[in-house]
Amino acid sequence: MKKTLYKTLGIVVSFAVLSGCSAYQNSNNKQRGAVIGATSGAVIGGIIGNNVGKKSNTAVGAILGAAVGGVVGGVIGDKMDRQAEQIQQALPDAEVTRVGEGINVVFDEKSGIYFDTNKYNITATSLQTLDRLSIVFGDYPDTNILIEGHTDDTGSDAYNQTLSENRAKAVENYLVSKGISSNRFTTKGYGETEPKYDNTSPEGRSKNRRVEFAIVANEKMIQEAKAKGN
Repeated sequence: MKKTLYKTLGIVVSFAVLSGCSAYQNSNNKQRGAVIGATSGAVIGGIIGNNVGKKSNTAVGAILGAAVGGVVGGVIGDKMDRQAEQIQQALPDAEVTRVGEGINVVFDEKSGIYFDTNKYNITATSLQTLDRLSIVFGDYPDTNILIEGHTDDTGSDAYNQTLSENRAKAVENYLVSKGISSNRFTTKGYGETEPKYDNTSPEGRSKNRRVEFAIVANEKMIQEAKAKGN
C-alpha cells in the first residue's frame, strides 16, 4: 500500500536545541520559517543530515541556501504552508516536506513521475501527475523551482549523469508547455551520486530513480514579505 508523507522539518542551530526546545517544538510552520531562516545554512545542512539518517539533501540544501530569515522568512513560510498543503492534496502519493522557507517534493517510480528504463521521455502516468502539479505552480507564481534528476547505480557513472540531466530537463519542458514560465526553473542532474536508499535491492534502486523539486520564494515574494514584515 502506498503511503503519503506530509511533514515539517524543524531546524535550529544545534541538534540538542532541536530535540529539547519545547517552545520550538510547539511552534507553527510560519514561526519555524523565521527561526530556520535566521540561522546558518551550513550549520543547518549538517543538522538535517543527522536528522534524516544521513540521507541525501541536495534539494533541501538549495532551499536552505535561498533562505531570507527573520520575520520575512516567517511570512514566506506561511505562504509555503498553504502551497505544500495544496501539493499534497493534489498528489497524495508524493513525499512533500516543508523545510524552512521552502518545499521539497520527491517523486519516485511509485509516486507519479517515472521513466521507462534508459529513457527520458515522460510516461502517460507521469504526464497526469505533472498536469496536476502545474495547476498548483500556476496558483503560486511567485516561486522559483529547482528540478533534480537522480538514478540508481546500474550502468556507468557518465551514462547515469546524462540520463538524470535529460530527465530533469524533460520534466521542465513539459511544465513549460503547460504554461509555467521557464524563468522559474533550474534543472540539475545528479546521476547515481546522491542515493537515498540502498542500491543493492530492487526496491531501493526503484526509489533512487527519482525526481525532486525544491520550491523557494522568488524576488517578488521576498519583497512583498519584507513589506508585510515591516
